[in-house]
Amino acid sequence: MDAPLIGVLAIQGGFEAHARMLRGLGARVREVRVARDLGGLEGFVIPGGESTTISLGIEREGLAEPIRELIARGTPVLGSCAGLIMLDRDHLGVMDIRARRNAFGRQISSFEVDLPVRGIDGGPVRAVFIRAPWIEEHGAEVEILAEVDGHAVAARERHMLAVAFHSELTDDDRLHRLLLGAIEREGARA
Repeated sequence: MDAPLIGVLAIQGGFEAHARMLRGLGARVREVRVARDLGGLEGFVIPGGESTTISLGIEREGLAEPIRELIARGTPVLGSCAGLIMLDRDHLGVMDIRARRNAFGRQISSFEVDLPVRGIDGGPVRAVFIRAPWIEEHGAEVEILAEVDGHAVAARERHMLAVAFHSELTDDDRLHRLLLGAIEREGARA
């Protein structure tokens, strides 16, 4: 079987770290900057960064509707930090969550924690929170996978996984393995 082709939104933010981690797991990676870059993707990552800048870039390049269509077709997606924000009701509107930006505070309040995440075996994930959001509201179909101080920071809805932290900045590749597993299951279904 060919290595899956994963698109990583490359408008702004930490897309290179995601691409590096995915390549390390044997995936083929395409940086997505314009709508035609979405063609043929088997998975999609929306990285962390600055959500307003990412929103403006998506708008400028006319990417919002093509991304919504890609996700509506069942393409597995991972949203990390600002990526979680982009998936929410107020941005791309594909995941039934509402994020609170910079929920843990400003840059100086950034922190790391070993975080148990439901569905990931092998112990806690090293989670890096940088001006991180949390999930303020969610619908009934959203499964909360992890919390920090009572605030939801990881969730899954159907084929979408959203986390408020950066695992791509550590050596822990289990979230990306989870995405690749979803792609494999989706391929078997097709």
